Amino acid sequence: TEMNHTKGGLLIFTANSHPSSRELSKRIAERLGVELGKVQVYQEDNRETRVQIQESVRGKDVFIIQTMSKDVNTTIMELLIMVYACRTSCARSITGVLPYFPYSKQCKMRKRGSIVTKLLASMMCKAGLSHLITMDLHQKEIQGFFNIPVDNLRASPFLLQYIQEEIPDYRNAVIVAKSPASAKRAQSFAERLRLGIAVIHGEAQDAESDLVDGRHSPPTVKTTGAIHPSMEIPLLIPKEKPPITVVGDVGGRIAIIVDDIIDDVDSFLAAAETLKERGAYKIFIMATHGILSSDAPRLIEESPIHQVVVTNTIPHELQKLQCPKIQTVDISMILSEAIRRIHNGESMSYLFANIGVDD
Repeated sequence: TEMNHTKGGLLIFTANSHPSSRELSKRIAERLGVELGKVQVYQEDNRETRVQIQESVRGKDVFIIQTMSKDVNTTIMELLIMVYACRTSCARSITGVLPYFPYSKQCKMRKRGSIVTKLLASMMCKAGLSHLITMDLHQKEIQGFFNIPVDNLRASPFLLQYIQEEIPDYRNAVIVAKSPASAKRAQSFAERLRLGIAVIHGEAQDAESDLVDGRHSPPTVKTTGAIHPSMEIPLLIPKEKPPITVVGDVGGRIAIIVDDIIDDVDSFLAAAETLKERGAYKIFIMATHGILSSDAPRLIEESPIHQVVVTNTIPHELQKLQCPKIQTVDISMILSEAIRRIHNGESMSYLFANIGVDD
């Protein structure tokens, strides 16, 4: 795979000021056989972000690889300033490579909230982004928030490969969705591995429950329809979750819980406990994005979970030091191939082979 040098240069930058966040960019540049572009990104004493590009970007295809650090908002600002700097310096195209798209969980309207993902998409387009490469968006419809092309690459082939190669007895496994919300993902894993599926549902509130929605709080006064005193507007009955049930058999099996993001581990731990009670003898967690914030590593280390497998879309070296159970799968390969194909004007369809509407 030789780089096509006739099409103007390719420049790969990272706008991360954090050294740990540059790891993935280094890997990608190495695979492409190019040097990382020279740029200075730093926070001044007054906490303002300053970006200085130290080589010419005029007429170049610029790729900015930005992985999310602990300080998400700074990371976003670094990217926006960098994109704008490239645009005002006449770059031919500016492609953002955000393996994990930040704020992607806030992509639905909550009561008196806002759809932050859409706001962020607009900001990026406004700054001058002309193409986005990302991985496993929390909801694939987020692609529609952008008025530029978005490539939503998948990490599942890497995780499936890990299951087949690193879990010796995986034929005796069952793929588990810790809530009906992630059942689609579990189904897509199970069908590819020719395994069974189990879905947990019930009392244990998951992150996107309706409780946080505020819709459970009853109106203080009995409101009647304003049209006519005798007419009453029917209101939705609040949900009552059943006690925890596991649909599907996990007894004497390896349970592999699959999800897209693992951040707050409470729901995963609850799921693991439930599976243990139902006779699962080994529990794995597979997720694309390992955010693992606050004391997640400690909680995992103390839990009955055998292993947590995540990809390196988000740097988590510190978490791994606290918790040897965390395993990393490297996905720099698919990102570098995407960059190479886009730069050379080749088709991307190969990277989306066998991806259905639901995957």
